Parts: sequence; C-alpha cells; structure tokens
Amino acid sequence: MLANLPASSIDILDWSWEQFAPFANDLLSRSITPDTLEEFMLDWTRFNDLTGEAGSRIYVGTTLNTQDDVAQARFMNLIQNLYPEFSKLENELQKKLVESGLTPANYDVPLRSIRSQIALFREENLPLFTELQKLEHEYNQIVGAQSVEWEGETVTLKQMDKVLMSSDRATREKAFKLISERRLQDRETLNTMWTTLYNLRAQIAKNAGFDNYMAYRWQEMERFDYTVEDVQEFHAAIEKTVVPAVKRLNEKRAKEMGLDVLKQWDVYPDAQGRTPLKPFSTGDELAEGSGSIFNQLDAQLGKYFERMVTENLLDLENRPNKAPGGYCTTYSNIKSPFIFMNSVGIHDDLQTMLHEAGHAFHAFESLVHPYTGQTHAPIEFCEVASMTMELLTQPYLTQDKGGFYSESDAARASIEHLESMLVFWPYMAVVDAFQTWVYTSPDGSDPAKCDAKWAELWGRFKQGVDYSDIPDWAATGWHRKLHIFQIPFYYIEYGIAQLGAAQVWANSLKDHEGALKAYRYGLSLGNTKPLPQLFEAAGVKLAFDAGMLGGIVALIEERIHTLETV
Repeated sequence: MLANLPASSIDILDWSWEQFAPFANDLLSRSITPDTLEEFMLDWTRFNDLTGEAGSRIYVGTTLNTQDDVAQARFMNLIQNLYPEFSKLENELQKKLVESGLTPANYDVPLRSIRSQIALFREENLPLFTELQKLEHEYNQIVGAQSVEWEGETVTLKQMDKVLMSSDRATREKAFKLISERRLQDRETLNTMWTTLYNLRAQIAKNAGFDNYMAYRWQEMERFDYTVEDVQEFHAAIEKTVVPAVKRLNEKRAKEMGLDVLKQWDVYPDAQGRTPLKPFSTGDELAEGSGSIFNQLDAQLGKYFERMVTENLLDLENRPNKAPGGYCTTYSNIKSPFIFMNSVGIHDDLQTMLHEAGHAFHAFESLVHPYTGQTHAPIEFCEVASMTMELLTQPYLTQDKGGFYSESDAARASIEHLESMLVFWPYMAVVDAFQTWVYTSPDGSDPAKCDAKWAELWGRFKQGVDYSDIPDWAATGWHRKLHIFQIPFYYIEYGIAQLGAAQVWANSLKDHEGALKAYRYGLSLGNTKPLPQLFEAAGVKLAFDAGMLGGIVALIEERIHTLETV
C-alpha cells in the first residue's frame, strides 16, 4: 500500500485525512516480528518523512508571508484536521513497536523517547494543542505586522536595527523609543493572549497528571540527562562568573563612548564610533560569501551549502509581512534543510546565517540514519551544532579567504561575537528563570505579575545599563521573546549549548582540524546516543558549574584582548 504514496511532499499539501487514512491503516494493520521489523520501520519512516516534510513546507509558507491566504488555509487544515489524526496514529504505532518487545538496530535512545511520549499522550489534549498552535501562529501575525514611519517611509522593526547602530546618540534614542512605543501598542493584546496560553498549558499538564506545566514540559522536552537542580546551578554560575564580566564590558563601553551612564540605545553601535559593519547588501551576496567561508572551512560542508543554494532552500531577506526571526527546518523527504532569515545587511545577519547553517549541516550529517527517531538529536546538542559553526568560521571571515571583511574588520567582528556570547548568558538566565517562575507560581497567568518578575530578574542579571527611564520596555521584555509565547521552556538549551560550543572553539585554538573532525563526528550520531555522550563525541563536556564556565569566560576575555591588537 505504501508504494502508492506520492514521491513528493508538494503533492500532498492540500490532502485531507481521508486521503492519508489508507496508508495509516496499512501501517496499523502490520504485525511486527523479527522478520518484519525492518520493513515496518522503513515504511513508518517513509510515511513520517513525507508527511513531516509536508508539515514543514506548510509552516514555512505561513512565515514567508503572514498575509498569504492559501498558506494560512493550509496551516489551519494541518493543525485542525491533520495534526490530531497524525498524533493519534503516531501514538498507536509507537505502542505497537514497544509492545512487540523488539528493538531496531541502534534504537535504544529513540525508544527511551518513545516510551516517554506514550506516557504523556492524552487524546483529550489534542484539541488543546490545536488551540495553542492557533495562538502561537497569531503571535507571528501580530509581531510580523509591526512597523513604524521613519524618514517618510514605512519600515519593519527589523529594518530599524540599522538605525540603532547610528553613531548619533539622539538618533538612536529617537529610533529606540519609536520602536518601543510601537511594540507597546500591542501590550494588552499580548497580555490577553498570554493568559489564554497559560491556562491552556496548565490544563494540558493537568490532563496528563502533572501538578504544573513545568513538570509536564520538562518530560515532553525529554530532558533525561540533567535536572532542574543542574539548571539552577547554571543560573548561579552565570551570576557569579558572567554577570561581572558583562558589567566590565559595559563600563568599558561607557568609557569609550564618553558617557557617564549607559542607556539601552547605547549598546547597539560601535563603542569607538566606527561605522557599522556591513558585510553584504543583498541576500545573494550573503549566500555567496557564506558559501566561500564554508568551502574554506571544510569541502563537504561547502558542498552541503551549495546544494541549498542550487535547490532554492534559502529565504534570507527581510520584507513586510514576513514572520520575525530566523530558523532552519528539515525537509526530511528530500533529505535537505531549509533556512529562513530576515537579513538587512548587518553583521548580526551574517552571524544568523552561520548559526542556521550549523543546524543545516547537522541535518545533512545525521539524515543518513535509516529510521524515524534516529536523526534529530536532543535540542541541547542541536544548538551546539549551530553555535559552534559561528565560532569555527571566525578564521575565514577575511576577504582573502573568500569572506566579507578586511583583517581589522574581521577581528572587530570576532570581538563583537565573543562579547555577544558573554552578554547572552545572563539574558538566557533571565528567560529561563522567568519561565520557571511562571509555571510554578500561582501568579504566572497574571501579566502584571509577569512584568514585575521579568523586571526583577532583569535587574539581577543585566547590570551596567540604566533602564530607569524606560520601565515599560524593561518590564515587558518577555513579550519580545517569541520562545515564551511559542516554544515554552526552549531556551536553557542555548545556554548549555553555548558552553559546549565554546569548548569546541577552545579545542580548535589548539587543534583546528581535530576539533572540526570531532564536531562533525558528534553531528553524525544524530539521536543514537544520550546527550552526555554526544557532547563527549564532539570532544567536550556537558557542564553547568562555575569552574567550567569561569574558565571559558576567562578565555573569551583573553581572546578579545588579543584581537583588539589586530
């Protein structure tokens, strides 16, 4: 029966469940024995690859243009009609495999995940998931529609990033406050959305037998290899080792800019008054230069990226009604990733490209595994893949190596990235600690209490900048973090992964070729090893302690000092 499935996911974007049902029933009717196990797994994988890619393409369509009615209709069909049926089918197939008592080759880790997913599954939660997805989708539409009038033109908030880098302080302040005012226009809308999201998530957890959504989500995200206590240790380590380092950076910036007090609009431009780095003007230039960098780093990685360019698997430039942010998704049927971005020609866009390309390379390296569940590694290691790529490519940013910059500008770009790593850890701690509080506190559904908690955490971890005259901006920072609305609890992964990536980078400073080889080996394992072993395969350690983090902070500060002499 499965031989009659279409070869391309594009052919099934508008299918109803009735069209999928015969193929689903074929899989459900199978008996799993030692003799039929491999055929069952391969057919299940083929079905998942095809339907999974269709789902990815439908989602991508909604982000390319948030006002595309055809894309929106497909997405509504997916989440309202198809997703509940696919979820029930997946649950039945997972139970069929577990009840067989058989373990496919190299499948111990995916089976651990499957058993956890079976334990969490509740059919009464399926319509609640649909409501969540609608609201999460609506968040994209609200934020994607935000724009301002600047110098006679209507521009997106992302396009205003370039203005925030102006060397003129008055211009930056004006631009920042205009952006902030526009965001605050949606404050009540997002507050209402939040309360609804919170209550839905609380009900989902209750239906599954959990006291709170944090406990439910922790298991749903399959955090098997570290604990809540480990994360709290990480928060404390950041407060001890990174917060003082960032405060030193801010004091240095204020001194270089001749300011007594550093304001939020002062953190964006170059502290020495140099014009912003402008590595490219168009998406085509970004793709061409990035391809050169990847070819210099590793010939195979260069070939992977060339395929993405050739097959039109990149959408890079910002435009009106495009969803915010950047991501890499996998088209599992054609065994290739797709990268989505909002580039406007600044250095941060280049960093985003390098980051998302790391995810893409991870996909290419791991898609060789034959069975569903083997290819997608734990999120914490997926982010090691992306963040490491930002660091390993630093030596190839110069124009003489096919990159974008002169030697001095490449050094400046590397400094900016290393500084951003330090700045990120405290921000990550704010986001993660906020979500921990939200889902374990009786006040978590109250937007006013959320504002107060966010402001408290902001003051604890974000030091060296004066926010006293923008209290509403500081308190509503959680509105600007799409993960809180769309992917709850997905943020500590970035902090853990950045520490792993920094260790790979530290190894590369001693043995670049060896570090790259270990990194690629780790990527190739997909989801066939537990998280600590994936870190180990890449030549690093899964760590949360102040000793490890403090050593990396010291190395970063030392490297910044060295690059400042270039």
